[in-house]
Order: sequence, then C-alpha cells, then structure tokens
Amino acid sequence: LHVCDKNMEKIATSMTTHKLLAEVCMAAKYEGQTIARDYPQYQEKYGDTGHTTCTMLARSFADIGDIVRGRDLYLGNKKKKQNGKETETEREKLEKNLQKIFGHIYEELTKNEKKASEAQTRYNGDDNNNYSKLREDWWALNRKEVWKAITCDEENKLGGYSYFRGTCGSGKTATQASTKCRCGDDKKPNDQVPTYFDYVPQYLR
Repeated sequence: LHVCDKNMEKIATSMTTHKLLAEVCMAAKYEGQTIARDYPQYQEKYGDTGHTTCTMLARSFADIGDIVRGRDLYLGNKKKKQNGKETETEREKLEKNLQKIFGHIYEELTKNEKKASEAQTRYNGDDNNNYSKLREDWWALNRKEVWKAITCDEENKLGGYSYFRGTCGSGKTATQASTKCRCGDDKKPNDQVPTYFDYVPQYLR
C-alpha cells in the first residue's frame, strides 16, 4: 500500500491556505477509503501483517504530512527521456507546486500589517525557498482536519477498528482510539489525532 497523492498532484498553484486544506483533505479521504476497502482483502490473501487498519491509515496520514512539509522520501516514477532530456516526475512537479502555493500563502501573510512583521521574523531565511517552517506550522495547525478526512467512514468499513495503543487523553488515563480510529464517540475530543507517526522519520515507520 502506498500513499495515493493523485489529487494532490493536481493542486493549482494560485490557491489559498483554505483551498489547499480542502484539496489535501480530499486526497486523504480517498486514500482512507482505499485502505479501508483494500487492506482487509490484502490480509486475507497474504495473511495477517500484524498491523491494524488504523495503523495503516496512520502511516498514510504521516506520508501525506511529509509530502505537505517537503520531507517525503518517495521520488515518484522514474524520469522519462524526451528528445534526449529527462522530464520531471509527478512527485517533483507536486513539490514545486507546493512550494509555489506556500509562497503565495507567505505573501498573503506579509500583506497583513498586523502579521507581516511576525511572519517575516519567523519565516525569513528558509533554505531554497522551501518555506519549510511555514509548511511545518501549516501541518501542525491542520493535521487534525486531515486525520478526520482520512478516517471519514461513510460506508462504515472502519466499524470498531481501534489504534494499536492508548493515545487518547494523556498519561495513565490515555485510552485507545476505538471508534473508527478516532478518539471519543463522535463527540469531543474526537478531533484529537491518536498517532504521532507524522513526527517519526519516514524511514523508521
């Protein structure tokens, strides 16, 4: 199973942070639906992998986070030569697109008189115009919405699936995300993301 980022590859470079969130959530929703449908069949065919469906969703969620933040190690399909020249992979095009989008978001932030000085201080000096700090902040702010999207279960395929460890709440009272891979029973605090895989290096997941 690999992250399905086809929707993200089509993101327009002129969109705002709100439209970007909508597109990322749509990609996450389709990815979640694919995993919920296909992973049980994969286990039936090849045997139990020892990973729950919620864990697989968490890994794809983390992959999406890496793509958004420009830290994804997957380089996409091999480059094809045209007229003796190598073309960009879809993954490389997506990264360039995301850099342009976050460039537009940065410009919008610096147009706001109240936020301009703070934004310039915090985000000035990013290497290679990658906007890495801005992208980290955007993900931290919106990751809970992306988790809601990837666990959106309109067909009730996630049922009573739970995350493999207790991460809802804190300390000794932490419980498992046992309702469709979410904390709570579709009530607060079900916006709490039960995984921290997105803060674990990709090669260790």
